Amino acid sequence: MTLVGHIDVNSVSFSLPDGRPLLGDVSLRVGEGAKVALIGPNGTGKTTLTRIIAGDLAAHEGAVTRTGGLGVMRQFIGKVRDDTTVRDLLVSVAPERIRTAAEEIDRTETLMMERDSEADQMAYAHALVEWGEARGYEQETLWDQCTTAALGVPYEQAQWRTVRTLSGGEQKRLVLEALLRGPEEVLLLDEPDNYLDVPTKRWLEDALVESPKTVLFISHDRELLDRVATRIATLEPGGAGATLWVHPGRFATYADARADRNARLEGLRRRWDEEHVKLKTLVQTLKVKAKYNDGMSSRYQAAQTRLAKFEQAGPPEETPMTQSVKMRLTGGRTAKRAVVATGLELTGLMKPFDLEVWYGERVAVLGSNGSGKSHFLRLLASGGTDPEREHQPVGDVQPNPVEHSGVVRLGSRVRPGWFAQTHEHPSLLGRTLLEILHRGDEHRAGKPREEAARALDRYGLARSGEQRFESLSGGQQARFQILLLELSGATMLLLDEPTDNLDLQSAEALEEGLDRFEGTVLAVTHDRWFARGFDRFLVFGADGRVYESAEPVWDEGRVVRPR
Repeated sequence: MTLVGHIDVNSVSFSLPDGRPLLGDVSLRVGEGAKVALIGPNGTGKTTLTRIIAGDLAAHEGAVTRTGGLGVMRQFIGKVRDDTTVRDLLVSVAPERIRTAAEEIDRTETLMMERDSEADQMAYAHALVEWGEARGYEQETLWDQCTTAALGVPYEQAQWRTVRTLSGGEQKRLVLEALLRGPEEVLLLDEPDNYLDVPTKRWLEDALVESPKTVLFISHDRELLDRVATRIATLEPGGAGATLWVHPGRFATYADARADRNARLEGLRRRWDEEHVKLKTLVQTLKVKAKYNDGMSSRYQAAQTRLAKFEQAGPPEETPMTQSVKMRLTGGRTAKRAVVATGLELTGLMKPFDLEVWYGERVAVLGSNGSGKSHFLRLLASGGTDPEREHQPVGDVQPNPVEHSGVVRLGSRVRPGWFAQTHEHPSLLGRTLLEILHRGDEHRAGKPREEAARALDRYGLARSGEQRFESLSGGQQARFQILLLELSGATMLLLDEPTDNLDLQSAEALEEGLDRFEGTVLAVTHDRWFARGFDRFLVFGADGRVYESAEPVWDEGRVVRPR
């Protein structure tokens, strides 16, 4: 019988270095072969919990037990920008014996190049023997399958390539191939779907559903959650650290289950509070009566005991603090034609196309990575061809020029607000959120501290007001950037993969905010759930054509270009 591993998290607690509790008495079982999604607002400790399970961090209380080998995809995969090679990356996610053997080969090989003594040659020979015994050559065959599937080239050709030359999606795909094909029975995947285009997300969904492995994964992709997760584990923020509960069904039924659970917890708490008041009132009444009537003393003592036991047992579980994000994206009236493109060609990217976008429309821009979608958004963000002064972007980042032929113009009163997560924000660095809002800039008025604090509260950032922008998580930075667009008076929102780093509640708040936004929205997205809210679909095709579709198109491959 094939052994499949499991994970048991028992009463784990963890506090931050400043003493604030992050995880409070968290328990979770991921049974053999289960596919469990770990979700919760940004900052509740999802990555910390996976690091405790992986052994990277020690829990302050509680314990983790598991059976089977463990394969881990850490959060930084997709953002590797150092000199790591493809071989280094594959070694880092290989079984421990392979890792140790590979490190020994590297060490002894370096010594041979530096000194080449007889002892060094012997050590290198031993390292090669251990590599064979650790099944390293079989591992290289597996890596060949991984690089061929993920990068389209054999391992021999790919192994010395630096990982920074790969796109984020290629980095993710390579590691996922290695983990899913590898021998480990248990996988921990931290946001495996980030940076993946939709065809690759679909591949990942199929691979996870078909895999016999036990998988605990963090994701904010609602389609992937719905398709893969057999149970949903939620970290809920609380004063004594996040607590965890498990919805035993699919994501499609999750929202109703959470609402029912919260209503039940509220009811239990209300009844406990009422009973507490009754018992305290009874004790006070009997205390007064016992002063004048000795016969009441025993009843008074019995009531005291009952109250003490009631308080010792403690109240029922707290209703989770629901993160309420309210985005007031207001916009404003503009010319009927918000965008008009005639014979527009993004140099070296797509073939010429014409386009008219009308005021108030919601246009999703779809297509594979590298097809030119972000360039198109950036061109609009910079005001199009020969922009008027009124078309200058309202954000703090000035878009770089986009080489193009043909013409694209924005209508009168169209003020582009550009959201691009990949950008540095030099004007925000080194400043706290309250300071940024307090001072304002050329597009938005400064706010008194109290008003600034209220705006942060609407975006679930009240507790981060004194934090510097660069110290925020990716999701918090994304929410803050959207808040700045809200306050800057943009009448056309240009959103480049806006839901990528947002937790589920923030993504839903963005959708609600866009519903109420008076203005035009163009969004580049690979988020199938998010795209359901759009009216038009502009597709950047694999053949270099830009065309419209009545429905989302997710299966366009990479653009074929002469190299």
